[in-house]
Amino acid sequence: VQLQVSGGGSVQAGGSLRLSCAASGRTFSDVHMGWFRQAPGKKREFAASINASGTSTYYASSVKGRFTISRDNAKSAVYLQMNSLKPVDTAVYYCAAGSRASGKPGEYVYWGQGTLVTVSS
Repeated sequence: VQLQVSGGGSVQAGGSLRLSCAASGRTFSDVHMGWFRQAPGKKREFAASINASGTSTYYASSVKGRFTISRDNAKSAVYLQMNSLKPVDTAVYYCAAGSRASGKPGEYVYWGQGTLVTVSS
């Protein structure tokens, strides 16, 4: 599976961004998807995940209520809508595909290239 991430950028605190991840190379509806992020000097951390059918979603406590993960299997794409952004959300955001909608990076096999999100105060 090849994953292409887009939609990062700079925004002021309180603003919104929508990240997109386009997949190719495998039946998209077979794979579970996740969004992770890595701030400078920190480990990669889980943000959100969604199962293959799109019927179940999971969120880190730090983003729950502000971020929404969704997918469109007809377009082979997964999205992360980020609202009420905070400076602490500044990070490189990655999408990933795996066999479970897990919060553990090690359970994902395929990774996109990442996109930088910068939130200023």
